[in-house]
Amino acid sequence: MSELSQMYRRVVTDEFPDEMTVTLGGQKLTFRKRTWEIDGQAKGLRYGENPHQPAALYQLSQGRLSLAGVSYIEPGRGLVSSLSEKDFIQFGKHPGKINLTDLDAALIVLKELHDRPCAVIVKHNNPCGVAQAESMLEAYLKADRADRIAAFGGAAAFNRPVDRDLAEALSQRYLELVAAPDYEAGALDVLRKAKNLRIVRLERLDRLAEWRDEHFLEFKSLTDGGLIVQLSSVNAIRSAQDLLPAQAVHQGRTYAVARQPEPEEIEDMIFGWAVEQAVTSNSVIFVKDRVTVGIGTGEQDRVGVAEIAVFKAWTKYADALCFERTGLSYKVLEAEVIAGRRGGQDKEAVDRATAEAKGGLIGSTMVSDAFFPFRDGVDVGLKQGARAVIQPGGSLRDYEVIEAVNQAGATMAFTGQRAFRH
Repeated sequence: MSELSQMYRRVVTDEFPDEMTVTLGGQKLTFRKRTWEIDGQAKGLRYGENPHQPAALYQLSQGRLSLAGVSYIEPGRGLVSSLSEKDFIQFGKHPGKINLTDLDAALIVLKELHDRPCAVIVKHNNPCGVAQAESMLEAYLKADRADRIAAFGGAAAFNRPVDRDLAEALSQRYLELVAAPDYEAGALDVLRKAKNLRIVRLERLDRLAEWRDEHFLEFKSLTDGGLIVQLSSVNAIRSAQDLLPAQAVHQGRTYAVARQPEPEEIEDMIFGWAVEQAVTSNSVIFVKDRVTVGIGTGEQDRVGVAEIAVFKAWTKYADALCFERTGLSYKVLEAEVIAGRRGGQDKEAVDRATAEAKGGLIGSTMVSDAFFPFRDGVDVGLKQGARAVIQPGGSLRDYEVIEAVNQAGATMAFTGQRAFRH
């Protein structure tokens, strides 16, 4: 094994203290460093963001903060920060920072979408595939198909127990971590064959909805050692009654969407807005039938991220279709054609089918974490066949966006709430 490969197998020893205290005014919060007994040794996080960065995980152990009229999560109600040895059914390569933050990002989505079986696949703290369905296996297969490429090496979390059939499907993919409230007979026998897989049982997952309205403090560390502290965001869109009509007044004239959302469009709006809570901003995502279609993340401009979401939808659709038809990923098939080892008929057929379906975007719902400052951003999705839009509203040019939606025969609702996450 090369010296560079060994870098990722390293376990970095941290010298962080066993206890950390944060005092805000006269209120004191005490945090305890978490370690696990692995192979007879007490070990904390494997490493931080990168293998050269020591890191530590802390759990709130004493004190409950009340600030600005808001009470925060009290000790003893931890999720990821409270994982113990019994929760890790298999440590695999014991966890580093990103494994736990990926799991945490999945829980942001699952706490909103608890009413149906839901599968969330996360890569680098962003959902890459999310789906709700009638069964856990169906939800996972749809979430995986949404982005087979990014799912490689990701974390998969479920809000219902994993059965043997789902475990068999999971075993066909390379994953870093699997989490669920429980595992049914035979499922663990299958999953444990992947020796490096981290298998987590989070028994409190069935109570995730209790965390929906809970607040916690968010810390952002600055390069100069300073801190920005903020109250965590709470999703305000839980049902159709929470949506606001898409209307605006410009130069004394009232603009409003001509077509009100259908029930299934409202379902996708609420589903998409829930997923949006865990996506890095600036972001635009597309969903259809409670499945993510394209997820654009972390861009500096809204029209650009809308274009990236469309590009990803087309790319992932073509890859999934190619794999279903040929057993090869799209890029492998393309390389075979370029090298002359295979005819181009299969690739041409996949390209044609992807174009006809516009990457699965026809009939989709476009979700934006902030308002559209100009209509060019929403036009990107409407030209691909999006039939519904959900966004905060509040732009000076909301009337332009409303006109764009009406011209396309689509519909739209406002949330009145921004969903930035950085």
